[in-house]
Amino acid sequence: MMNGRGLVNRLAAALLALTLLPATAAHAEDGYALWLRYAPLGGDALARLQGFAPRVERASGTTGGPMLAVAEAELARGLTSLGAPAKTKGSIRLDCPRAGGDGDGSFHIRAVDARTLVIAGADHRACLYGAFALLRELSLGRDPRAIELDERPAMPLRMLDHWDNVDGSVERGYAGRSIFDWWRLPDHLDRRLIDYARANASIGIDAVAVNNVNAPAIFLEPRFIAKLRRIADAWRPYGIRVFLSARFSAPRDIGGLATADPLDPAVRRWWKAKADEIYAAIPDFGGFLVKANSEGQPGPQDYGRSHADGANMLAAALGSRGTVIWRAFVYSAEDASDRAKQAYADFVPLDGQFADNVIVQVKNGPIDFQPREPFHPIFGAMPKTRLMFEGQITKEYLGFSTHLAFLAPLWKEALDADTGRGGTVAGMVRRGGMAGVANVGSDRNWTGGHFDQANWYAFGRLAWNPSLASEAVAREWAAQTLGRDAGFLDAVTAMMLGSRQAVVDYMTPLGLAHQMGTNHHYGPAPWVCDLARPEWNPCYYSRADAHGIGFDRTASGSDALAQYAPSVADEWRDPKAMDEDYLLWFHHLPWDWRTRSGRSLWAELVHRYDRGVAAVDAMAATWDAQRSHVDAERFADVAEDLKVQQREARWWRDASIAWWQSLNGLPLPAGAAPPAHDIDHYRALAFPEAPGI
Repeated sequence: MMNGRGLVNRLAAALLALTLLPATAAHAEDGYALWLRYAPLGGDALARLQGFAPRVERASGTTGGPMLAVAEAELARGLTSLGAPAKTKGSIRLDCPRAGGDGDGSFHIRAVDARTLVIAGADHRACLYGAFALLRELSLGRDPRAIELDERPAMPLRMLDHWDNVDGSVERGYAGRSIFDWWRLPDHLDRRLIDYARANASIGIDAVAVNNVNAPAIFLEPRFIAKLRRIADAWRPYGIRVFLSARFSAPRDIGGLATADPLDPAVRRWWKAKADEIYAAIPDFGGFLVKANSEGQPGPQDYGRSHADGANMLAAALGSRGTVIWRAFVYSAEDASDRAKQAYADFVPLDGQFADNVIVQVKNGPIDFQPREPFHPIFGAMPKTRLMFEGQITKEYLGFSTHLAFLAPLWKEALDADTGRGGTVAGMVRRGGMAGVANVGSDRNWTGGHFDQANWYAFGRLAWNPSLASEAVAREWAAQTLGRDAGFLDAVTAMMLGSRQAVVDYMTPLGLAHQMGTNHHYGPAPWVCDLARPEWNPCYYSRADAHGIGFDRTASGSDALAQYAPSVADEWRDPKAMDEDYLLWFHHLPWDWRTRSGRSLWAELVHRYDRGVAAVDAMAATWDAQRSHVDAERFADVAEDLKVQQREARWWRDASIAWWQSLNGLPLPAGAAPPAHDIDHYRALAFPEAPGI
């Protein structure tokens, strides 16, 4: 029988062999390698690495294990690919004595002498994250002898939420089918899941919820627990814990009970037994992610109970072993109040009532992942509750995977916002963490559009350190993924940083929101006003008519502004003094309202639509000038997507202007081009083939 050390050594050897396999043997530049290409260095950077010529070794007291084996294999792969010589002079010493990965991943890297660089931390997780951080620095051309990093993750949980379904489809996914082949699991584990874990580990992602928040109860059945165990075992060496979206009505759906009432003793026993069953198979199972009493999903309110009652029942079932992540995305068909107010009204009165192992997960804004929203008023309003930031990496409302929109500036606007209640949004989620709705799929390049990889990357980097600047994140992603030429990086970084504002301008300028086509959320449809639930209609959000446009959320309207701290509300109360990017979010104004530019509201709206279209044209021109810096395959892919974006930006501009004109009867401002078609043309368009539904 093989002893424990022999088993670990064999696993380490297997991991090394796997990670040394070329990830893109057939198509070296098809995007599969993501930001982990480790393209060979040149010039001074190569000379410095070759002069250092490191080998990887363990410090005395650091024993082997699967996670350390991954770190060692990654360093070997990266150093070789970057151009380190086979004959070594210096060393990279791994000083992470505690086996396993139960720490927070804090690490430091520094040169202790001219020939020795040390990656140190409490346990193997520190060396795992430190290895990727060191290779990132080397890939950016840093002198290995001058690298000095001391890093601690800002968030205790850095998580991706998959909206993947059991049949392989992906809700709001624009990169092909799901990467989870539930049909072949547990017997067959696709190699892609290992590469996915490796990419997540490289940016500090430490948790993944593998199934849709609108999940059926089937995922809690024993045969699916066996499938989940296979994934958990494969991801454990990469520091990733598995979470499961759990359907609240499961005791009734698959448990044979007549109720799912969270205060019913039989229901509580059922969930405790189910948790025990899962932990018997997966000892480090992360816990449950729950969508309840939202968009028709079952929940505790079905039984007259509160969200805290439901969350705490599941928390008791998990005990100290895991965490319940309870989504605050709720709105009700029976609630006639402003949709933007409903989550706050449901959750803030429950502050202090949630168990210690419950985290309330709050979207970055109060509506639904719009191109621009003010930060959610729950942040800062629940000081006794662990909160988690939820962002959407997949671009459900920002042009899917064919529109270039770098989302770090969007998330930074929310994370850096002062809540007026003792700190920023980032500060309010430091006890909970950050979750991002994943944008990966079966497409060879993972994310559909090559630049959508940057959003996956940026989310991980900001979850690790929300104080990073968007520019720094964009530049390091582009350098690792596309090329290191300084002029190229200047041009592409600037293009990325302006891309999200371009989308806001041609889709929802001046604080408009939710003007997308209903159900599929593709393209403009501001005219839709006949759906059963008011808040499903784009006209609900614009409130446009012959006299004006915008949603009055001041005291004279829905008074959603009162949910913010007084100092924050004061910034948005006066339409003459506020940031006009949020103007129509908080105010209904006449078309002839005079904006700070001196233009009327109508003229300013048209100006911003035109500005968005021009910005996309400029991005296309910028990219066209980079032909010599990017391989032909990826260059062509991006160029073709930018052509789609140029066409659809004009569609957004023309359809929106045509609709507003049909309401206000106003002439276009001088010099503005008329829409290409009349409003009937745009209203007649239909897209039954739109992806992601």
